[in-house]
Amino acid sequence: MIYTPKEEIINRTEKLKALMERASLDGAFFHYKIDYFYLSGTMQDAFLYVPLNGEPKLFVRREMRRARRESPLSEPIPLRSLETVKAHIGNPRRVGFQLDVMPYNFVMRFQKLLGDVKLVDVSPLIIDLRKIKSPFEVGLMDKAAAIAGKVYEKIPEVLREGMTEIELGGILEAYAKTLGHEGLLRTRSLIFEAYTWHILSGKTGSIVSQMNSPLGGLGMSPAFPVGASRKKIRRGEPIMIDFGICYHGYQVDETRMFAIGHMPERFADAYEACREIHYRVLDKALEGVSCSELFQYSVELADRMGYGDYYLGYTPHKVNFLAHGIGIEISEPPFIAAKMDYPLLEGMTLAIEPKMVFPRQGACGIENTVLIEKDHYRVLTKMDEKIIVVD
Repeated sequence: MIYTPKEEIINRTEKLKALMERASLDGAFFHYKIDYFYLSGTMQDAFLYVPLNGEPKLFVRREMRRARRESPLSEPIPLRSLETVKAHIGNPRRVGFQLDVMPYNFVMRFQKLLGDVKLVDVSPLIIDLRKIKSPFEVGLMDKAAAIAGKVYEKIPEVLREGMTEIELGGILEAYAKTLGHEGLLRTRSLIFEAYTWHILSGKTGSIVSQMNSPLGGLGMSPAFPVGASRKKIRRGEPIMIDFGICYHGYQVDETRMFAIGHMPERFADAYEACREIHYRVLDKALEGVSCSELFQYSVELADRMGYGDYYLGYTPHKVNFLAHGIGIEISEPPFIAAKMDYPLLEGMTLAIEPKMVFPRQGACGIENTVLIEKDHYRVLTKMDEKIIVVD
């Protein structure tokens, strides 16, 4: 079992407090599990209060023994009622609250409890803080990427004509879990669930669904309308496999292309165009170009290559992002996107995914999780990037 080191938690907390001071906050509550896990090291049923001055206070409903073992914070406080909270936080006047994810009724309960206190959305601060990954975090993502590499090596052994997309997904998920994959991918959303297995073969690669993506897949039903389906995989069609891995809460995302028998020339050529866009954009990022300019640069590259109509989806389903940040959530800053006017900085991790979608035919593309380092970048997902064709 891996536990977040005390030094890691202290460093994150001190950086958060600096952001809180600039925002004139006396303290901040964190009820959203992903964020209080980041700041405390535990995801037991609890929430965290970080005062501007003083030690963080972890209020635990259950399970106290596990919270003590998992978190390096000082003694957790048993939470028997919300009145317990008021007795431990003093009299703050301006308090951060995660207004982007907490239900309205819950926020109002706390407002009543705290009395004449100004509640301010603290989520932008914690999201901004999480953009830069520490060596500890990168190490966990490296381990997730190593698992991904073994999963993708397994695919040629099990891929066969006539199996369904979901059957292949189930085999890969079971194998991934034997290697340490935790099975879930987390994202900051009330209306979207992240799927581990996007396995899209032939025409299903051109199906658009609920997610903000150039493609979504058919899925299993209207209740689960994204990703692998019951469609049978056939020879001579593009097979796109996008299989995210999670290790100790940290995720990597990657996509590779497969085929049985042969890959149609149109998709093989488009895939090479995607690879070229992928690496030329990353090279440009090292020059300090803003993310919005990087996105536009990728669009111009696709146009010059003759793929403007298919790059990042087809009209009217095109998307306006090329890459999303990744860490303890599958989609977090930074974004290489049309309206993101900041550069990529040392310590940021992102999944860059140029895709081509051909209506009613299929899709192709590549995706890698990448770490931005000083004056260069490092691809964490090191799987073979050539199209894998099995007999």
